Amino acid sequence: MEQQSTHSVVVGYIIWCFGFLGAHRFYYGRPISGTIYFFTLGILFVGWIIDLFLIPGMDREADIRFIPGPIDYTIAWLLLAFLGAFGIHRMYMGKWFTGILYLFTLGLFGLGLLYDLWTLNDQITVVNGSEN
Repeated sequence: MEQQSTHSVVVGYIIWCFGFLGAHRFYYGRPISGTIYFFTLGILFVGWIIDLFLIPGMDREADIRFIPGPIDYTIAWLLLAFLGAFGIHRMYMGKWFTGILYLFTLGLFGLGLLYDLWTLNDQITVVNGSEN
């Protein structure tokens, strides 16, 4: 049985363009290194260049680690990236109360967005796992 993909290599490479800020590492469920990349500009751009070759492996690991289901990881990440302060990504996951709360507090004044950067993949896995 073939493992269903949860993340996209193509999206990973597109996000990698901003990877010196750790974006691709957050997308693939690596929040600690994503945070380190954010504060060190991809460890002075060296780690960022090396990640160009590591993305296929990160994608395979994410596909194994996270549960596929009705909530698409890529869509949720794009919603977080572009509309996160308005809680649209939370509403997409069916978390209406916190989504509306984010809408009126701009992502709980930014702290909720930091939380979601660190935990979005796990939140989606819980929702997708409960659907099975």
